[in-house]
Amino acid sequence: MRGRWVAGWTLAGAILLGGCGDPSGDPSGGPPRPPAAPAAPETSAMPEASAGTRQQAPAAPARPPVVLYLGDSLAMENQRVLGRELRRDLRADYTSAPYSGTTLCDYLEGTGERSLVPAADKAAALVRSVRPDVVVLQFWGNAWGYTPCMDGITYDAAPKRYLERYTADAGRLAGQITDAGGQSPPAIVWVLQGPDPITPERVRKVNAVYEELAASSGDPVADAGRAVSPASGRYTWTRFLPCTAWERAHPDYCTEPDGDRTALHRDDDHLHFCLAPTTSTPKPCPVRSPGVLRIAREITRAVGAAARDGG
Repeated sequence: MRGRWVAGWTLAGAILLGGCGDPSGDPSGGPPRPPAAPAAPETSAMPEASAGTRQQAPAAPARPPVVLYLGDSLAMENQRVLGRELRRDLRADYTSAPYSGTTLCDYLEGTGERSLVPAADKAAALVRSVRPDVVVLQFWGNAWGYTPCMDGITYDAAPKRYLERYTADAGRLAGQITDAGGQSPPAIVWVLQGPDPITPERVRKVNAVYEELAASSGDPVADAGRAVSPASGRYTWTRFLPCTAWERAHPDYCTEPDGDRTALHRDDDHLHFCLAPTTSTPKPCPVRSPGVLRIAREITRAVGAAARDGG
């Protein structure tokens, strides 16, 4: 079971919610790593050295971690790049099982036919079969009632009720993952989300839920959202960011070198970070996309921290 790659998906609504499409220009391989350099002291004056895009790979834990990655369409588009980063930097044994259009309740056991995730791929079921050291959870926070298990609760219609339900589901999911791990429960890494131009305050509050749960368990968060936010505002949405030094050295990831900026989103999709168009069949992003790589590297950093603390 370890090392398998599961690409769960639902057809309904996949154009909006799915991973990226499948144009012919599928990239071969991944971006190279520069030679490791001595660690430099952190400084707020160097935004290019953020965790998601820094040039030095994180220190690998003593034992290669077993990593399970679950989530929605953002995880769907990220999963291939994240697997590559985890294997390269941490020698990880990696399993991914994202389902587009889902939210936390879809991965809860006991939701039955009201869930978009089949029983075999519920979080607890996968923990029992894969036996991960680290479970990574990346959920934008389905806010429009797309999945049946949310019982029609939406942020626009009832923000207080939505957040109460979302908080309760997050706690239940963490509890089921921990219980499924038995005497050796996995660390849980919650991925903090990037800016939302439509409901920016919702993302801030959802991230606060994740941060509180991580603090209560002593696990790190992966602030992937910061890696795709401008230095001037963590919750300010932007389609472009300045190229990092690493991206300038690897031009495929600095999409507009003449303007020293790189694209995070397509002009017709403010949510996803894959620069290929979405299709009716969600799948991993097939083209080089700076936002996807920035997110994957921040998650890899957090997984390494969790594995070292647990090892």
